Amino acid sequence: MKICGIIAEYNPFHNGHAYHLKKARELSGADYSVIVMSGNLVQRGTPAIIDKHARTEAALRCGADLVLELPSCYATGSAEYFAMGAVSLLDNLDTVTHLCFGSECGDITLLNLIAHIYVNEPADFQESLRLKIKSGLSFPVARAAALLEVYPELSSSLSVLSSPNNILGIEYVKALLKRNSSITPLTFSRSGAGYHDRELVHPLSSATAIRQAMENDISLDQLTTQLPPEAYEIYKKYFAGSKPLFMDDFSALLHYKLISEQHTGYAAYMDVSEDLSDRIKKNIYQFTTISSFCDLLKTKELTYSRISRCLIHILLDIRKSDVSMYVNELDYVPYARILGFRKDSAPLLREISRNTKIPLISKLADADKILNESALNMLRQDIMVSDIYSSVRAGKNGTAMKNEYSTPIVIV
Repeated sequence: MKICGIIAEYNPFHNGHAYHLKKARELSGADYSVIVMSGNLVQRGTPAIIDKHARTEAALRCGADLVLELPSCYATGSAEYFAMGAVSLLDNLDTVTHLCFGSECGDITLLNLIAHIYVNEPADFQESLRLKIKSGLSFPVARAAALLEVYPELSSSLSVLSSPNNILGIEYVKALLKRNSSITPLTFSRSGAGYHDRELVHPLSSATAIRQAMENDISLDQLTTQLPPEAYEIYKKYFAGSKPLFMDDFSALLHYKLISEQHTGYAAYMDVSEDLSDRIKKNIYQFTTISSFCDLLKTKELTYSRISRCLIHILLDIRKSDVSMYVNELDYVPYARILGFRKDSAPLLREISRNTKIPLISKLADADKILNESALNMLRQDIMVSDIYSSVRAGKNGTAMKNEYSTPIVIV
C-alpha cells in the first residue's frame, strides 16, 4: 500500500490545494493520502480564518483520506520546528511511503543537495556560518550566504534560498534526513499565484490573497472561482453563522497577557529573545492592535511574521522549556489526533493502527488512559488553543462557544 503524506494549513482550502492533492497522487502512485494540518492557529502566528473542523471537511470532500492535527507548538513555530513536528508525526505512523509538497523550483534533487549540506554542516560551511552570524546577520540570511560562499556553484540557485515554499521544502527534507526516515520526498512546481501574492488571479490565487479579500469584506460568492465547489458549499454554510477570524480579533486577550507579565518579561516564551522582550516592555503602552504592534516592533533583523509568532506564543503560554521537553523526551509529536477521515479509507486506518509507533486519538476522553503526562500537556495545550479560538469566535458572533470535547470527528 502506497500512502502519501501532505503537510498543510488549508487556510482556507482552495483550488491550489485541490491541485496539490491530485498531483501528489500522480507523483507517488498513492492509494491514500494522509494530511497533517495545522489546527486553529497557523505558522504565521495568526488564527486560521476558518476553524479546523470546517477546513478538515473541505479537505476530505476534495479528496483527502485522513486529516491529523499538528500540535500548536509546532503549527505556530518557525519553518524548522513546523517541518520537524509534522514530519515526525508522519514518520511515526510507520506507514507513509511518500511526502509530497509544492515548491517554486520543482527540483527535488536541488532541494535534497541543500538539505544534506545543512544537516551535515561541513567544517568550512560551519566556519562561514559562524562568521556571518557574528557580523549581525539573522540565522536564515547567514545560512544562505554561507552556503553560497562555500558552494559558489549554487549561485545560480539564489532564488531557491529565498522563496518560501523552497525554504519549507528544504526543511521537510532536512527533517527526513535527521530522522533517517524511509519516506521518499517528492516535489512539483507550484502553479498560479506566488505564496505571498495579495491579488486575486483566476483560478489559482494564493491563500494570502483569498484571506485578504475576506478581510476586505469581499463576499464568498465573489470567490467561487477560487474554491472547489465542495469547499465553497462548506464555507457558505460556515459563514452563514460565523464571521471569519483575523489576528486583530485576539488583540484584547494578548494585551491583557502582556500587561499582566510586563514586570517579569517574556523571554521564557518560545522564539522570544531578550531584545524582543525588552522592546515589548518599552512599547507596551503603544499597543492598539496586534497587527499595528507587530509593525511597531519589527526591525531589520526581526520580521513581522517572526514577531507575530512570538506574540502568539506569549498568548498561548508556549514556553521554550516546554518545547525543549517535547523534542527531547517525546520525539516531537507523541500521538496522532484524528480530525477527520473518509468512510472508504477504512483500509488506511487499519494499516496505520497495525503499524503506528504512537497512539491514535479519536476521542479526547480516552487520552488520559493512553498518554503520559508530558504528552497530555501537549494535548491540553491544543485544547486550550481551541477554547481560546472558540471563545473569540463566539464573542465576535454573539453565540456560545464550542466545547472541544463534544465536537465530533469529521466523517464523510
